[in-house]
Amino acid sequence: MIATVRGARKLEGDLRLPGDKSISHRALICGAVARGRSRLSGLSPGDDVESTKRCLAALGSEYDGEFLNGVGLHGLHASAGRLDCGNSGTTMRLLAGLLAGQDFVSSLSGDDSLSRRPMDRVVDPLRLMGAQASWPPLKVGGSSRLTGIEYAMPIASAQVKSAILLAGLYSDGKTAVVEPFPTRNHSELMLSTMGADVSVSGLRVEVSQAVALEPLDIAIPGDFSAAAFWLVAAGLLHGSRVRLLSVGVNPTRTAFADVLRACGVRITESNPRLAGSEPVADLLVEPASGLRPIVLREGMAAAMIDELPALAVAATQIPGKTVIAGAAELRVKESDRLSAIETGLLAMGADISSTDDGWIINGPRFLEGAKVSSRGDHRVAMALAVAGLMADGKTEIDGAECVDISYPGFFDDLEYLC
Repeated sequence: MIATVRGARKLEGDLRLPGDKSISHRALICGAVARGRSRLSGLSPGDDVESTKRCLAALGSEYDGEFLNGVGLHGLHASAGRLDCGNSGTTMRLLAGLLAGQDFVSSLSGDDSLSRRPMDRVVDPLRLMGAQASWPPLKVGGSSRLTGIEYAMPIASAQVKSAILLAGLYSDGKTAVVEPFPTRNHSELMLSTMGADVSVSGLRVEVSQAVALEPLDIAIPGDFSAAAFWLVAAGLLHGSRVRLLSVGVNPTRTAFADVLRACGVRITESNPRLAGSEPVADLLVEPASGLRPIVLREGMAAAMIDELPALAVAATQIPGKTVIAGAAELRVKESDRLSAIETGLLAMGADISSTDDGWIINGPRFLEGAKVSSRGDHRVAMALAVAGLMADGKTEIDGAECVDISYPGFFDDLEYLC
């Protein structure tokens, strides 16, 4: 599919975003092993979360559109075949942690993109816990006993941290993860809500072996990573006024908004409340009166890794030199996002060069519509669409159907706001 985006004068309107993808995965996976039915509303409609639903159904936990049938920590059964995780790294890594403590072996596969992503990051710590785990292909489970460990993560990853914590529910003693930089804490919050013994001290997260988890009752908040594209577009197009309703504003997810505010974009929170243990608010975004360049280093980049493609687009319109570093993880996402964004924005007239772990971007630059490729990556497609809104003429994005991975209604929402 080729999506055509034309330059826009302004964006205006109220928007309700799809449910948070990260929280949706975790609610399904944790709820599957709760003792009883969980009520889950507002789950992400994206293909990634559908992959998690299908895998859990094959393991014995069905979701009927409102309730998830929790089968208890030891109630899952072996699937009839390989578990297909599609394009979802979160599905594969978190399920690896959950299934490591089961008495049956599971095989997990995915599409070509997922098959190229590094899974040794989760296999290695699981083996240290006594799990039977191998890659490639990914096989886990069948071990009679796991033992808690303290694991210092070499690379900051909320997915790997979550996998270890899930395996820790089945491990003798205590399991601890020490992060090099803070990452999103949805797993810790959710497991605590469900009655698990979780403690957090700085960058160290510890979980004890669990007897049971209580069911969830949660309305999933809007996805902040989806909000990022509208924060950039409305923050840079003069005359815009966009209100994003019921967005998750967990502090471990909102560093991107803090950076945009520091650049001069006006982002205002209102109507704060909680969805389960997750903070939620409405976000009003209005254009900046003046823009300032950005310098991001490693710890900062890790806190907004999914939002960095959108930040690169913003930097093309910011006066001065923006340096984004510490983002080598973008090389091993659904695509090489550093290369994909560089290629796309260069075609549109941006002054951008990629480095080993980020970009150097000089702005502002006048962008022109061009033919660009998503490389099958949903965040690349949406970032280039935002660039198209700020460009003269039309931008054609090849492979735009990949937005269905996380945000099936993205182009409908773009048309609505224009």
